[in-house]
Amino acid sequence: MTPSLLYWLLLLGLTANHFNAVTAARILGFFPSPSKSHLIVHAAIADALANAGHDVTVIASTKNAYPNAKYKYIQINGTGFGSAMLTGMINDSAPLYRKFDGMVRAISKSANESITNPRVQRFLEEHRAGAFDLLILGYFMNEFHLGLAMHFQCPIIVSFSAQPMIAIHQLLGNPSEAAYVPTLLSNLVQRMDFFARMKNYVVTLFEEFGVVRLMRQQQQKLYDYNFPPDRYPPLDEVRKNVSLVFVNHHFSQGPIRPNVPNLIEIGGIQIKEKPDPLPADIGKVLDEAKEGVIYFSLGTNIQSTHLTEEKAKIMFNVISKLPYKVLWKWGDSDRPGQSNNIIYKDWLPQDDILAHPNIKLFITHGGMGSVVEAQYHGVPMVGIPLFGDQPSNMANVERSGYGLSVDYITLSEESLNKAIQEVLHNPKYTKTVRDFSRLYRDRPMSPRETVVYWVEYVLRHNGAKHMQSPAVHMNRWQLMSLDVIGFLLAIFGCVVAVFVKICMLLCCRRKTKTAKVTKVKVKKAKKNE
Repeated sequence: MTPSLLYWLLLLGLTANHFNAVTAARILGFFPSPSKSHLIVHAAIADALANAGHDVTVIASTKNAYPNAKYKYIQINGTGFGSAMLTGMINDSAPLYRKFDGMVRAISKSANESITNPRVQRFLEEHRAGAFDLLILGYFMNEFHLGLAMHFQCPIIVSFSAQPMIAIHQLLGNPSEAAYVPTLLSNLVQRMDFFARMKNYVVTLFEEFGVVRLMRQQQQKLYDYNFPPDRYPPLDEVRKNVSLVFVNHHFSQGPIRPNVPNLIEIGGIQIKEKPDPLPADIGKVLDEAKEGVIYFSLGTNIQSTHLTEEKAKIMFNVISKLPYKVLWKWGDSDRPGQSNNIIYKDWLPQDDILAHPNIKLFITHGGMGSVVEAQYHGVPMVGIPLFGDQPSNMANVERSGYGLSVDYITLSEESLNKAIQEVLHNPKYTKTVRDFSRLYRDRPMSPRETVVYWVEYVLRHNGAKHMQSPAVHMNRWQLMSLDVIGFLLAIFGCVVAVFVKICMLLCCRRKTKTAKVTKVKVKKAKKNE
């Protein structure tokens, strides 16, 4: 055997062993959000990694979104949002800033219940440092859970189920760029005129100094309680341990903005490349409805009991008069009415339904997962946004020409019917969203391939700290260069002070000299007299 051949065989053997070590990585997915729509996104990441050969364990607060997945699944019960909170968020017409405090407290309470759950506590006792090679944390106002990475002494990746908000950008040191990048809570889209930029600037300040500060205060209390300072580093230090963030977003959806290298877009991760077969009864309805079918769902969190009787009746009166079959996701409570064209179901396989060629329209609440699936499958939308990022999502849908949005608080039969008729009968909406579907799918790697690559990249490079922005380690004053500006102003002030002092001395010297000359002249004049 020649030396060169031996060298290449050894190299191939080392490389194979190296990648086998990555393939066998022990990964924990901690997804505490009680929202099933969030879990669908987070668990898709776990599913992709398990299919790639990793040893994946998932702890989550709701029923497994992928029951046939290869990962180990641990469901913790007892966490969730109160029905009263969701009802209030939907039907209260008060501005968001007045409702946000209650929402943050409710979410924080739910997040704390997930980690103090006896089953989770036993798991943490049985699994300590070295038990996992990587932690993937589903993010939903639960930064204190980052302390789990300190418990296991491993790198951490954050998964966010929508377009990143300011708190996510701050985790990575991503620039704000409020002058041309609308924040999630502003409900604005690019391009912004002067007044839109002014609104965006004010909303950005509110989000940074109101929303994020309030959230951080809650998170600090929860972190100190669950991760005592005698055993764990401060939360500010733990935040700097984030290797990268996956976001269920894609730049083609907008807004266009600069991103640091460790913000990885995986928009559409939950969408199947090949749809699963539909239930027989639903498949029969869709296959036989050559004129088209309308799909209506307000998401996984909102149940029919959260709607007021008046709003439910408005929706039924409009839907029941449409000359199309309507698949309507509706809970177990009393239905708003019976109609031959409406098929009620308490659960429907949304992604598989939207993939069917006979779906003509999607009436949606505008959650990011729903919007993404409609965009991917090229289905036009009529949105009834309820809370959170939904108004912003639907504002972008409307601006982009993929559909129309109607306000829930002021919802009327006229406004809803007008929007539905416009999207159904104006072909521009279908054409525009189908054109975007081709654009959205055009990527070098699928979202699942992207996830597997970057997770293994982080594992190969021990947390990939080289991807981290230096901004993560700087405070606000340093990021705004206020310390540098202050130093330069101080130097400038000293230079000006010295210059003024010299000028004053020169002026004083000139005055003294002038006074002496004048005195001499006076003396001479007196002698001449």
